[in-house]
Amino acid sequence: MERELVGLCGLAALFILILLRIPVAVAMLVTGVAGTWILSLTSPFIKFGPYLLQFKSALWNSVANYDLSVVPLFVLMGFLAAETGLSRDLFQGLSALTRKVKGGVAMATILACAGFGAVSGSSIATASTMSRVALPELRKLKYHEGLSTGVLAAGGTLGILIPPSVALVIYAIVVEASIIDMFQAAIIPGILAVVFFLIVIKVSIMRKPELAPALVPMNDAEVRHAVLRLAPVGLIFGSIILGLGVGLFTPTPAAAIGVFLILAYGGLLRLVSDDGLTWKRLKGALLATAKTASMIYFILFAADILKGFFARTNLPTALSDWAAASSMDPYLILIAMLVVLIVLGCFMESLSMILVIVPFFWPVLIQINGGDYVGADGAAFGMTTEELRIWFGILALIVVELGLITPPVGLNVFVIKSFSPNTGIGTIFRGVAPFFAIELVRVAVLLLVPGLALFLTRML
Repeated sequence: MERELVGLCGLAALFILILLRIPVAVAMLVTGVAGTWILSLTSPFIKFGPYLLQFKSALWNSVANYDLSVVPLFVLMGFLAAETGLSRDLFQGLSALTRKVKGGVAMATILACAGFGAVSGSSIATASTMSRVALPELRKLKYHEGLSTGVLAAGGTLGILIPPSVALVIYAIVVEASIIDMFQAAIIPGILAVVFFLIVIKVSIMRKPELAPALVPMNDAEVRHAVLRLAPVGLIFGSIILGLGVGLFTPTPAAAIGVFLILAYGGLLRLVSDDGLTWKRLKGALLATAKTASMIYFILFAADILKGFFARTNLPTALSDWAAASSMDPYLILIAMLVVLIVLGCFMESLSMILVIVPFFWPVLIQINGGDYVGADGAAFGMTTEELRIWFGILALIVVELGLITPPVGLNVFVIKSFSPNTGIGTIFRGVAPFFAIELVRVAVLLLVPGLALFLTRML
């Protein structure tokens, strides 16, 4: 048990480093290297020198992986969409469509977050971009500060699940799932999240009408202009999802097409108005993409080093064997895993949890389900390993979303706080609390009805 004990100590050290606010990539790299060095002292067959020589190939493999080439393209899509004003057009168009409903601008914010999340694939990017666009408008209309900030923090979480999503891509690579299958499976749960969030806004305003102002008048010309500007977002998003759904192209070409369409739209818009894509805005989007993609690739490289350390400790295998030998109900084990992800979300950001925790949990789920090659009839969860891979991914990403709005870290909450420095952090957390509660209901629904996540994948 010496190796397993070293693995447990390494896991504890990793969490301590993260709690001390050490950058997650550095924390993973330090834990992996130091842990392997300690293993080489306790287990003579583990050689530290050859291990260090693997770093060059490990770094190259992280960057040169074709599946990962989709990441910078999706990130670039998000930054280009923000620079070309697509987020503003999306919000204004949806506000025009919901103008006759009390609380319509708050609802339009949720819908705009979902639409921009579909283009950008990032929760943090969605929260920050939509805060710039929607928060001034919500304040001007005198929406309650808690509702305004809560809607933006919760709406930002939609970027992690609604395809195309960077988090979905990373999860698919970690568990060796099909990226297209993950995108298809996320559509219905993503729509469910939007519907639930709209219900929360409606019920909140019915209980406390003072949360939202009276209806906002708009003339017919303003409505037509705003709605027409929705067309580019629909074209870009629709082309990507439709192409992926019917198999016209794989995720990387889909992202490339999305980038091309936004570039073309930004260039044409610049020719006819002062909006659109200038060289300065294009340079800003490219630099921001380079920084974000570099960070993601460095985290992936560090996660690969950490994964090698834990594999040498035999800890994941030991946990799998223990879970398979225990008499606990498989669903209880799954729920315990989801609770752990929610708790860890209070301290870790989403990408870290996917890369650090999922490699521990996934082998355990395979074992308790009956092994890699079990049929649906003989499986503990009533589904094959491939379907379990997809279903667990959707559940895991939803609870990872919850970490973005859970105290004390709640990254989305702090993003909103940076755009609203005079709003108390407690006010934002109270505003987001109803959305957190409805997310727990969504998790329960998907646990009870797995077919909601698997329906499109099975049909397509």
